[in-house]
Amino acid sequence: MNGSNARLAQFVRPYLPSGAEIVTIHQPRPHEAVITAALDDDQCSEIIAVYSLEGQQYLLVLQLRPEGWKVLQQVKGSGYGVTLLHAAHVTGGKGQQLIVGWQIGSIWSHLSLYEWSRDGLKDVAPESTVFSYLEVFHLPGGDGRAFIATWNHDTGEAYRVDIMRWENGSFAPAPEAYRYYYPKVVRYYERLVRLHPTYSFYWYYLADAQWKAGMLEAAFRSIQQALRFENPYPSREELIRLENEILKALGWGPKTRLTVGLFPAPVKTAHGRRYGYIDREGKMTIQPQYEDAGIFQSNGLATVRVNNYAGLIDASGEYVVKPIYEDIGPFSEGRAVIIDRGDYKLMDPAGRIVTSKGYSYISPLSEGRAMFNKTDSQGNSRYGYLDAYGAEVIPPQFEEAGDFNHGKALVKIKDNEFALIGLDGKQLSTFNFPYVGPLGDGLLAFQEQVNGKFGYIDERGNIIIEPAFVYAQPFQEGRAVVNTSEGVRSSYGLIDKQGKFIIEPVYNEIRQLGEERLALGKAIDEAKPYIGSIFAIANLSGKLLSDFIYDSVGDYKNGLASASDRNQTYWIDRSGHAAPGYPRLNGSGTLTMLDGIIQANIDQRTSYWDCTGRLIWRPNTVIPLREPYRVREEKYKPNKDYLVYYPHVEGMSDLAAQQSVNEKLKELSLVKPVPGHVQLDYAYNGDFEVEFFKKDLLVLELNGYRYPFGAAHGMPTKQYAHINLVNGHMYELKELFKPGSDYVKVLSDIVGRQIKEDPQYSYVFPGAYKGIRPDQPFFVSENALHLYFEPYEIAPYSAGFPTFTIPFSTIMDMIAVDGSFWKSFHA
Repeated sequence: MNGSNARLAQFVRPYLPSGAEIVTIHQPRPHEAVITAALDDDQCSEIIAVYSLEGQQYLLVLQLRPEGWKVLQQVKGSGYGVTLLHAAHVTGGKGQQLIVGWQIGSIWSHLSLYEWSRDGLKDVAPESTVFSYLEVFHLPGGDGRAFIATWNHDTGEAYRVDIMRWENGSFAPAPEAYRYYYPKVVRYYERLVRLHPTYSFYWYYLADAQWKAGMLEAAFRSIQQALRFENPYPSREELIRLENEILKALGWGPKTRLTVGLFPAPVKTAHGRRYGYIDREGKMTIQPQYEDAGIFQSNGLATVRVNNYAGLIDASGEYVVKPIYEDIGPFSEGRAVIIDRGDYKLMDPAGRIVTSKGYSYISPLSEGRAMFNKTDSQGNSRYGYLDAYGAEVIPPQFEEAGDFNHGKALVKIKDNEFALIGLDGKQLSTFNFPYVGPLGDGLLAFQEQVNGKFGYIDERGNIIIEPAFVYAQPFQEGRAVVNTSEGVRSSYGLIDKQGKFIIEPVYNEIRQLGEERLALGKAIDEAKPYIGSIFAIANLSGKLLSDFIYDSVGDYKNGLASASDRNQTYWIDRSGHAAPGYPRLNGSGTLTMLDGIIQANIDQRTSYWDCTGRLIWRPNTVIPLREPYRVREEKYKPNKDYLVYYPHVEGMSDLAAQQSVNEKLKELSLVKPVPGHVQLDYAYNGDFEVEFFKKDLLVLELNGYRYPFGAAHGMPTKQYAHINLVNGHMYELKELFKPGSDYVKVLSDIVGRQIKEDPQYSYVFPGAYKGIRPDQPFFVSENALHLYFEPYEIAPYSAGFPTFTIPFSTIMDMIAVDGSFWKSFHA
């Protein structure tokens, strides 16, 4: 609790009823629920507090009158606690509005938005608005009105993130803020897929976030991971729908995605990770030089990134389009969606822009139509459709819109009104329900009431299956997965088109794998279903074809699916058992067939194999620095849920110092005794990168992620080891500066100015930053010092590790240029 908050709380207490106590908000750090806010236009701030009395929560407003402070109003709240108390200009009224999160569950809060009127405070937020986490933010250069980002828990550590703004008396989606906010969401899910590459739901949410952030090439790769490597989530049809929105390539099919015989391959170097392309024999045909690299598309082009900009190369490595765009999406029906200075446009394979202007968003062409979004000067957002030449053939008029499939697209006209439209934009049928889901096998999931149960309607809007399910996936192959449990434990079953259960709702998970096969999941621990499932393969009639032995199972393609048990990863055939003749690889992960060779993503490392099990290529485990120095990657996996890659430094002339360095690196990497054949109650993954190397200084990033099963999310860790390769000394921050210099204050002031003046740091909690510590986490690069903070320390969890760059040129008067630290990377 900071001093200002404590003083406010002390001031409020005499105005509380007898026996009342001010409520404590526990995140991001414990503090009492009391703030000041200008609720009206009298130029004076009110004091607002939340207190608890006999188990009931109340909102208290104090206002300064001529005779002194008076209780202006007391409002009864909901729930049993408060997770958020904030004031901001939300609705556009004269004063600020109060944003309150009333805690109604362990990770759920009900949102209230209180606006001042003549009759006092009025909660104008929709009654059904709930969230797990909420962030209020502003766009740089905007009109001063706030945007709201809600994080709603789905499964594991996955959250559905929605960006809203107050429009016409209610919250509405705010796509104009997507490119500003969703990069934070992307960073969150990038960590999760790095740590849990076999969890389909993380890949789905990463692809969705990348799509909304405008990172279309990255979204393409992510949706491919979700489709190829993991069991479908939330459903195969939903993933394909998202894939079509992002990438649907020109004439692509499962067998024609790669046509040039080159495959992206990452290499660890002394300057970080770089991507090149190998051929079928594992020869590096295009040398590692890109920050990221996509697969070659059927038109012979691949998207690569240099200096964080996207371009296109051909199979010779020559640029067809130089890296000048924020993003280049995959080609679909002869067009790629690109982002040029924040605007979405369509580009042909020669690099020509075919749209006459930029848009807030454009999806890839599907059946000759590309859905686009247009936002006017008042912030009103509507969707329409372009043709391949950039003409607006269906004007922007819809609140929501999907891609065309078989000549039909689902759109939202307004609240409680959805429609199927044809390629000419004419309505084929309308549905007057609060929710209608994607079309699958001629049926659409729907809700008859807001937050009601799910049923199914046909394309004419006739109710075919009455609402009876807590959750309902789209139909495929004549079957749909539904959940009947309203509690913590899931009860998934499988129904036919008459709503009859083919498989009774008794499973922790059911996944439709395609080719008439299912994965039925039983909870690993019935008392802790959140730990996950162990799967068996079944057919569409519910007949078990295998035992419950698989930790993960992917989709079937051409009769094969990738599967992992506790020890190995391999292909299974439609019998549900290991496919004969194919390799079995040690470790947990996924396999995918790419143009006749196998790409294996095992234990968070990518390799390529032929179908007989011959190794074609695997990533290097030795990172050459400068003779005789190198870093060797070591692997430690004592348990299926505990995996660490840690560095081992070699080539130091002082062997005792080298041994000491490596022992310390193992300790910092959390290489420690862990029981083997037991189910841990958490998962841990650790890895490292060479962050910087020059002269005698090696900087290693050691990162980790610990996830307690069942928790809302895990906690990432990151630290940097600054190693002198001559004597083995590991430097601390203070050793960079002259003895007696007040580096803490100087650096604190610089960081403070960056937070205040740079919009990229708008996510920092107001008042949270109090300066740096003498041992502040840091790392150095060629020309700068970088200071960073832990998650929750000064910013939301979603912000990751807030990092501040301070050029050495601005602090040279403090640096000990004759000291060992500085000399270790300077002549």
